[in-house]
Amino acid sequence: MPSFKIDTSTAVVFVATAPTPKLANAKTGERAMDRETGAPLSSVGLLVSDEGEGNLYQVTIPETGYPEGLAPGMPVKVIGLKARDWENEFNGQKRHGISFRAVAITAAV
Repeated sequence: MPSFKIDTSTAVVFVATAPTPKLANAKTGERAMDRETGAPLSSVGLLVSDEGEGNLYQVTIPETGYPEGLAPGMPVKVIGLKARDWENEFNGQKRHGISFRAVAITAAV
């Protein structure tokens, strides 16, 4: 499925939840890995405010793409943020949504 770039150049972005390991299999604890680089993936909550509207996004990011000590309330810049729609079927139930992925998160200056 295609992905779409999200422009955050005019947005104010804060960390809402600290990074946590993203799991490929919750039952076994197997860690999700980036298919291209092999880096372990994490999930971080970001509050993005732009043009008078604020949204909370759970963003997947390679563990190598964010600084140590990333904590709630920190202002950050997001590099390479993309959105992708998804759909799957589990136990006869169709589910769908939008997933968010970034290349990196850096501290805002």
